[in-house]
Amino acid sequence: MKFVIRCGALLFGAAAFAAAGAAQAGLDWPAKQITWVVGFVPGGTADVLTRIAAQELARQSGLNVIVENRPGAAGAIALQLVARSKPEDGYLLTVPGPLVYPTPQPRIGHELSPVILMAEGPMVIVGPAKNARATLQDVLADARRRPEAWSYGSSGNGTSQNLAGELLNQYAGTRMVHVPYKGGGQAVSDVAGGQIPLAILGSAPVMPQIKAGALKAYAVTTPYRLKSLPDVPTVEETGFKGYAATQWFSVAAANSIPAAQLEQVNAALRAAIATPEFKAAVDNAGMIAGGGSPADLQKFIEADDAKWKKLLDSGAVKLQN
Repeated sequence: MKFVIRCGALLFGAAAFAAAGAAQAGLDWPAKQITWVVGFVPGGTADVLTRIAAQELARQSGLNVIVENRPGAAGAIALQLVARSKPEDGYLLTVPGPLVYPTPQPRIGHELSPVILMAEGPMVIVGPAKNARATLQDVLADARRRPEAWSYGSSGNGTSQNLAGELLNQYAGTRMVHVPYKGGGQAVSDVAGGQIPLAILGSAPVMPQIKAGALKAYAVTTPYRLKSLPDVPTVEETGFKGYAATQWFSVAAANSIPAAQLEQVNAALRAAIATPEFKAAVDNAGMIAGGGSPADLQKFIEADDAKWKKLLDSGAVKLQN
């Protein structure tokens, strides 16, 4: 809970992080400050992890780091902004995945340069605690009987939560309708309030509501249970052998940033990811801390894209313009 309270004070608007004392590692960045863009509204996992990493990056680099939320079009607005930026703009970008779009958008390894993988981990299937079903099996059984009564929310169309939901529809033989939001924070509010019967979201934004008794956690999407939710089964444990879906959060920059500077940012972020503060946030969310080189991130994304190709080729994910 320390992680949630600490980040909760930084959720709204752009937050500036000034370096405290002498920088531990100099950063030859082409701008006087870094603006780190998040393409979703405050409160979701991408936003929470970015703000902690940005605070540590400021300490490591000696630069001011500003976190700026640019929500819209499931993150595409932020992708376009950073892809066409100039070096002196000083942009970094949090890119969550897997993430697909109905029309071509800037991609890491193409219009954007890879920097580092921050973390990867589970999503949680949740519903309102009031009048909750006993198990995920009960939810899906009713969804098969009454398909018109069931839908699920996510942080956006084509996001990892959307993919996880359509994969669940395939495994369970259901036709739950996808309800996209502009970020996980908004979806949490609606599912807790009973406006939607189900949501598939990152663990960070739903954990406080689960602990407070406002949300019922039905299952996690990874093959392993969360230490923070030890009594919540995996989807596979509920009877859907082979089901597995993870989400990940990476950092990218414009191709205009020189490779030498990106290597310096990568080194500073590797140090940030290794701090107790970031590790505590990742552990609380049941995620695995990232790291590695820009080349490692590129390989990771290519492998993940290949994993989801079969689902996308099936036409199960209906992308909206």
